[in-house]
Amino acid sequence: MQDRIKQEIREMKLGEKVRGLRQEQRLTLQALADVTGLSKPLLSQIENDQVTPPIATLLKIANGLGVGIHHFFEESGDRQKFVLTRGEPEAGSQRRPGKDMVQGYKYKPLAPGLRQKKVEPFLVEFEERAWDNSMYYSHEGVEFLYLLDGELEFHYADQVMSLYPGDSIYYESSEPHGYVSVGEVRARAVAVLYTKS
Repeated sequence: MQDRIKQEIREMKLGEKVRGLRQEQRLTLQALADVTGLSKPLLSQIENDQVTPPIATLLKIANGLGVGIHHFFEESGDRQKFVLTRGEPEAGSQRRPGKDMVQGYKYKPLAPGLRQKKVEPFLVEFEERAWDNSMYYSHEGVEFLYLLDGELEFHYADQVMSLYPGDSIYYESSEPHGYVSVGEVRARAVAVLYTKS
């Protein structure tokens, strides 16, 4: 499943879309780095699909380029009014994450291709690891998370909460937050992101 999610993210051509929009606006990598607060090498890696950016990073890029995050998950000629995303049978193994994990999680868009969405839904798989404060991040908007499998340790500002299958949480994304999977089964959730852009 991990390889399939990684391939689906790659097929969305996030890096190509970032580069195309940046070049369309006649911005250098350095200019985009300046407006986003991200490093030039990181932006280069994203544009060359060497790194899959976490949602918070993608939001900074979207804001720096003056577009909504939905821009990166839609196809230019697509005018459909719905997207059906089929579920797939789960593999029996619980493999450890590789270097493709970012900020302790991996995501799969659940409504790719649909244009001008007000919200962006994702299937998120969380990394099993010890918490450290470098995993905190924040961005504009609000998020809703519904836990499907496993146990999730959710860090929000100075609070730590345990979430179990069936639990959900709605929160302001501007507060520092992060997650780690704990327990024997890797945590998976449906997350919905809303930003004003």
